[in-house]
Amino acid sequence: MKRLFLSAIFAFCVFGSIIEAAAPASTVKSKIAQKIWQNECAGSVQGLVSWNKGEDFPSLGIGHFIWFPAGVKANFEESFPEFVRFAKRKGVKVPAFFDGAAPWKTRAEWAKADVKGGLASQMRAWLANHTELQADFIIARSLTALERIKKQSSSPQELATRYYAVAQTPNGMYALIDYVNFKGEGINPKERYQGKGWGLMQVLEEMRSAKPGAAAAKEFSEASKRVLSRRVQLSPPSRGESRWLKGWHNRCDTYAKPI
Repeated sequence: MKRLFLSAIFAFCVFGSIIEAAAPASTVKSKIAQKIWQNECAGSVQGLVSWNKGEDFPSLGIGHFIWFPAGVKANFEESFPEFVRFAKRKGVKVPAFFDGAAPWKTRAEWAKADVKGGLASQMRAWLANHTELQADFIIARSLTALERIKKQSSSPQELATRYYAVAQTPNGMYALIDYVNFKGEGINPKERYQGKGWGLMQVLEEMRSAKPGAAAAKEFSEASKRVLSRRVQLSPPSRGESRWLKGWHNRCDTYAKPI
């Protein structure tokens, strides 16, 4: 089971490779990428560069990768520079405007500068032409997440068993891939409210017993909703995170459905 899953993910990550599982893997990857783009950006090009109200940073790409302006230190994983490094390692020419810190200091500054033909528009155009690259980055992050989680867990084999149980179906693969992109691995000690995290590790810990396959994917869906509900309950009231909970739960509901 482990070998089959890793082979499928490996097929996802290799550009231009012609291997036995390439056709079905490519189909599943395309569906996963579209679902993540829909989840994060409503499937729109406009959403490829955005800045949510109440946040100190913009989010870019189909996975809404976080990009900090100079001087910003938030308790969230900054993923856009990591994507840029990933793209360069793949030999992709990345525009210079993606180097360094985000070019806008505040949301107001970004909104004022977001005009047709402006920098944000140029960024959206490049990102829209490299959606498969972004999907490969998201999948690669999921592939390496389990090993990092196991190193942090007191029950590494139990978590691995749950991970592979979920991964037996395409929607289970999507759930694991999307959740890491959505809420992270759960190993960053800064990503905690009152000592409780909300990443993939916490969802795997929260899972109850379920048969591998569809049942495990459904339990992952339910566990992710419980973990996110706990996050909102423990969050600082000033953040107003309850306004996001319904949308988060709707997203987690998709993990239990065929893709």
